[in-house]
Parts: sequence; structure tokens; C-alpha cells
Amino acid sequence: GPTYVAITGAGIDGGFELNPEGRTPSTDGALVILASDDLEASQAAVEAAGGAISVSAFDFPGGRRFHFSDPSGNELAVWTPA
Repeated sequence: GPTYVAITGAGIDGGFELNPEGRTPSTDGALVILASDDLEASQAAVEAAGGAISVSAFDFPGGRRFHFSDPSGNELAVWTPA
């Protein structure tokens, strides 16, 4: 539909619905982590789309990631392998 975008062919299928009825933003549920080949470019795209960085990029044993809140208030993260 016009308010849904699907993700396919990325090792897992899924999607995002724009403002589904009866749902509210959350920072208390599961943290959705999106993979990226270029963390800096992804951060710039998030900010350009109205996202707010909530945890600056940091290194951890599996790579590097940052967290952000989307314009609706949901917390997500973007990760790139080491």
C-alpha cells in the first residue's frame, strides 16, 4: 500500500508501515539494527531525513554502530561490520 515499504532479498524479509493505527513510538521494545556498508553515509542520510542521533557512533567487538530516533520517536540503530 501507499504507506508501507517492504525489505526483501537482504537475508530477511520485513517492512515498515507509516503510522499504523493504534501504534505509538517506542524506545522500550526490541532495538531494530539496520546493516550498512558506509556508516558515515548512513548517519548523514538519517539526519537529512529528520532523524536525531541518540547514541554517537561507537566501536564494539562486532563493528561500529550508532543509534537514532526517527521522526516518529522510534529508536533504531545502524551497524557496520568491523
